[in-house]
Amino acid sequence: MSVRLKLTLSYAGFLMVAGVLLLAAVWVFLLRYVPDRAILLSDTAPTGVFPVRSRLVRVFAPPAAAVMAFLLVFGLGGGWVLAGRMLAPLSRITAATRTAAAGSLAHRIRLPGRGDEFRDLADAFDAMLARLEAHVAEQRRFAANASHELRTPLAISRTLLDVARKDPTRVRAELIERLHTVNTRAIDLTEALLLLSRGDRGNFTREGVDLSLIAEEAAETLLPLAERRRIALDVTGGAAWTSGSAELLLRMATNLIQNAVVHNLPDGGAVTVHTETHGDTSVLRVENTGQPLPPELVPTLTEPFHRGTERVRTDEHAGVGLGLAIVHSIVRAHDGTLDLVPGAAGGLVVTVRLPGTS
Repeated sequence: MSVRLKLTLSYAGFLMVAGVLLLAAVWVFLLRYVPDRAILLSDTAPTGVFPVRSRLVRVFAPPAAAVMAFLLVFGLGGGWVLAGRMLAPLSRITAATRTAAAGSLAHRIRLPGRGDEFRDLADAFDAMLARLEAHVAEQRRFAANASHELRTPLAISRTLLDVARKDPTRVRAELIERLHTVNTRAIDLTEALLLLSRGDRGNFTREGVDLSLIAEEAAETLLPLAERRRIALDVTGGAAWTSGSAELLLRMATNLIQNAVVHNLPDGGAVTVHTETHGDTSVLRVENTGQPLPPELVPTLTEPFHRGTERVRTDEHAGVGLGLAIVHSIVRAHDGTLDLVPGAAGGLVVTVRLPGTS
């Protein structure tokens, strides 16, 4: 049976039970106290109809049966109408669900009326559709960008191979070196995509991690790069414990410090890495010097394949445009927040806040 029919039968059943209880109350509290035979209080015979129980029952029974039949019909009809009105919002939600299942995520229920359970359900469903639509759009944009980025090194490799095939006298050492560079970039991009996907899924084993040790290890790895660029790299602060994946958090710190080194002044810049604890929050802050950043550019830096205007793509650390996107994904997977603020004198201040552990 449908829900509407079940509700109809329930309404009619409750109405019939109420009618039976009402008749029972009439019998218990009224008819049972009416005498079943006439009691003569005088020698004068009574005139008119003398009320006795048997006569009242004969008079009352047919109307009572008619009323019960009417209550049954009225309960079924009224219950059917009321159930339909009550379930109308659910029908709209079901229709919207079918529309979404068919692939149209732009549809919204927008249920009118006062706030009730159905209105709350419809609003929650609309919010879910909005998040799904944004997520699907982001995934499509990401897939298109990834395809474009992967196509570029593959196209360069094919061009180099075509040139080598048509010109056998070309210097092979130069060709091999260029192919190696292009292949390395393609591998880096693929690894970055896999790491970004892993961070989005959040399926990793959590353990106690000290962000200060993570920052020192990442800074030590990138110290040669900073020295080549004449960038002062300094790590300060104290222990900042959190729960998460040490491997992913190390990659997060490495990406932040590498970006801070690469996106810096050409000569004589500085990068400061600081860790601390505020209450139940562990903080990792990476600050660098550099050119002033437009405020409208900062929110877009965490988008996949977005590169700052000062990015130099001709060296070995040109990147693939996924550094801060990976950082954002890892921070989100660890239930943290990522804040990017332009420095007062230029550069960028990146603050990562993660849930702390005792």
